[in-house]
Amino acid sequence: MPRREAARLLRRLGPIAVQSPKRGMPHNQYESTNHAVNSYRRFHWIPSVQHPLCGPTSSGGIYEGQRSANKACEVQKRTFGSAATQFQRNPAYSVLNSDDIAYFKSILGENGVVQDEDRVAVANVDWMGKYRGASQLVLLPKTTTEVSKILSYCNTKRLAVVPQGGNTGLVGGSVPVFDEVIVGLAGMNKIISFDNVNGILTCEAGCVLENLSTFVENEGFIMPLDLGAKGSCHIGGNISTNAGGLRFIRYGSLHGNVLGLEVVLADGTILDMLTTLRKDNTGYDLKHLFIGSEGSLGVVTKISVLTPAKLSSTNVAFLSCNDYTSCQKLLLAARRSLGEILSAFEFMDHHCIDLAMQHLEGVQNPLPASPYKFYVLVETTGSDESSDKTKLEAFLLRSMEDGLVADGVIAQDISQASNFWRIREGISEASVKVGAVYKYDLSITVEKLYDIVEEMRCRLGDNAEVLGYGHLGDGNLHLNIVSSKYDDNILAQIEPFVYEWTSAQRGSISAEHGLGLMKAEKIHYSKSPEAVQLMASIKKLLDPKSILNPYKVLPQSVL
Repeated sequence: MPRREAARLLRRLGPIAVQSPKRGMPHNQYESTNHAVNSYRRFHWIPSVQHPLCGPTSSGGIYEGQRSANKACEVQKRTFGSAATQFQRNPAYSVLNSDDIAYFKSILGENGVVQDEDRVAVANVDWMGKYRGASQLVLLPKTTTEVSKILSYCNTKRLAVVPQGGNTGLVGGSVPVFDEVIVGLAGMNKIISFDNVNGILTCEAGCVLENLSTFVENEGFIMPLDLGAKGSCHIGGNISTNAGGLRFIRYGSLHGNVLGLEVVLADGTILDMLTTLRKDNTGYDLKHLFIGSEGSLGVVTKISVLTPAKLSSTNVAFLSCNDYTSCQKLLLAARRSLGEILSAFEFMDHHCIDLAMQHLEGVQNPLPASPYKFYVLVETTGSDESSDKTKLEAFLLRSMEDGLVADGVIAQDISQASNFWRIREGISEASVKVGAVYKYDLSITVEKLYDIVEEMRCRLGDNAEVLGYGHLGDGNLHLNIVSSKYDDNILAQIEPFVYEWTSAQRGSISAEHGLGLMKAEKIHYSKSPEAVQLMASIKKLLDPKSILNPYKVLPQSVL
């Protein structure tokens, strides 16, 4: 597009700054503090070849899988989740008996020991209904001391344990495999302190992420972590899985933001590492062992985390691109032009947009007349509205001139910004509505990231729908393969190919979801035998009886 024409369109945009939207919620729950704008403001339109739209599903009650859990809690074969080696219950573990129940009641009281069939059934199955255990007991401690007593007893009796937070995981890491005792941390949900000078939050592991976000925002800060599941997930589970999320490009991983932890080891030892110091160079930094260990080394009970200051100017743009190469170039241009104010760079293929429009309630397609192959969501966050606006407009102008952006809109108020984010965050929720979804979370170099999506489409043909989306800014692809039902023939086409392909690219088979049960036997695709053996040695040192989250994270052969 000629520069004069692009500049003319930009001048017609009007104010584009918006309040920071509360993402992951329906857009109509928020009122704009700006002047309401009834329609999106286009900043560019280039007629181009129309690409056929195809795709499936989205949204609604994400707990349908839990509600439909079989009351008998039979252990199911997990061929639908992963082509993992089938294994038997470890006979070294004890079977729960009446004496065990009596002890747990003596320390937790009647209300802290759940045996009700319906309530236990809900805790036995993940939110997608893919992984189902046969536990007969859920324990609900409210203090670290109670967690310590539970683990000490279970270690002595060799009762296997599964720590459980919000149960929003995607790899079967937070539900039993067989009859393990479930230790739910929802009752440990207190905010202990907040340092409003340094922005350091200290809280218990059962705090819901969205509640923490609301609390620190009222203090003028934000959580460094933001997820689509924020309304359900617990901060302890986030840390135990080293969740990545939507703010990774700006604030980095939890390894960099978590300052301290309190952890209960398998034998009941309380490991107090709950420092709030920014710098502490005394010996090994042990907290990093537990960040991302998925509850297999210890149960996280308290956390101190550094929260960034909340900035006043936020802008969100929803863009379309003709091809994946343009998405890559747009990312580089955004980094160069937007620099420190770039806070999110998310991409989706058009199959994802179709899915969201069909199954997410209350969302609107920002670009209804633009069926392009790829869509990008760009967010900027800064402290100077005028400067941020100038930077964003300059970035858009150059992107138009270079042909990187085919079409796009900028949110004019909170409602529109929330709608943009609802589309991106709702893809995972939407995919479940099709009936069956095979989810893969891969870390691959940006140049090769979309190749695996196209490879899978060639392999599967019309047998399944293949979706590609994720955090392009940090090379994290969410590969979703959806069909009407789980099918061994489809799975055979996916695995082990997807792992072999990723390994050949020197990528990671788990960028942010963890390994859980689904990928425990697949760790060798991303880690050397020596590294896996060292992990096994650490596991044996901290949990010699292997009672914590068994059958997860590491292959059974090394344990």
